Amino acid sequence: MALNFHQLHIFFTVADRGSFSAAAQALHMTQPAVTMQVQSLEDYFGTKLLLRSTKRIELTEAGRALMPFAQQSIALIRETDATMSKFTRQLKGRLQLGASLTIGEYILPRLLGPFGQEFPHISISMKVMNTGQIMEEILNHQLNFGLVEAPVNHPDMHMEAVMSDELKLIVPAAHPLADRKDVMLEEALAYPFVLREQGSGTRLVMEELLRERQLDPSKLNIVMELGSTGAVKSAVEAGVGVSFVSASSVKHEVALGLIKVVPLMDARFKRQFFSIYLKSALLPISAVTFLTFLRERDLQQWL
Repeated sequence: MALNFHQLHIFFTVADRGSFSAAAQALHMTQPAVTMQVQSLEDYFGTKLLLRSTKRIELTEAGRALMPFAQQSIALIRETDATMSKFTRQLKGRLQLGASLTIGEYILPRLLGPFGQEFPHISISMKVMNTGQIMEEILNHQLNFGLVEAPVNHPDMHMEAVMSDELKLIVPAAHPLADRKDVMLEEALAYPFVLREQGSGTRLVMEELLRERQLDPSKLNIVMELGSTGAVKSAVEAGVGVSFVSASSVKHEVALGLIKVVPLMDARFKRQFFSIYLKSALLPISAVTFLTFLRERDLQQWL
């Protein structure tokens, strides 16, 4: 019997999840199949790797020694897939992903066309929802991966920056700042604001960037909180207040003269968009290809 990656991946997932049942769920396998593969790996090495108990499995000394190699093998397979995806043009399959609201409504629709032209045999199914819902569906194995606007902190989740973006100050067309060449940040913050709801990726990033400049987000005069970027833009257009939104989300309104983007003289609100997926998961090659496309293409030509 030869050592194989599949068994190392299963062993790592069992150790990482702490039980055979949790690993079986994560790997979409039956629990007996997971147990059999770990036993085969133990037979190969001639030693026990895991100690089974009623509460949680524990690694033996041999298991602890094997863990970093199993982890490295997973990383190597991911790196191999990413490298080889650049040479693949005849991929077939269905790609399921979740995207937070700004990404799903304004960014990805402009990128899916160019991606589809390059990889015409990959069909994409995208769910647009908030970051918390995306994480929940990934953890429940309903989605392969997600694209979100703010960093996430979860012990089971791998996170990687794949795109960049910039938040811009937008004001109504008749606003006192509308015809200004630029404006100081603190001057802009004195006006009433329309913002996304608490917990949205855009809101989290904006508040964090303000804190980095020693400004307290709670001091903003927030006159309205809304559940989508589209609603925020409509409120700004109607003169309710000003806001910070992704530059890609207001091109249409700016072109029509409905909203003005006012450059900030002393600040730039740059941010990253992140891909997230389970640490124990190996993404299908279609997903790896899509993420490689996002990382390595000049996306601004389409945005």
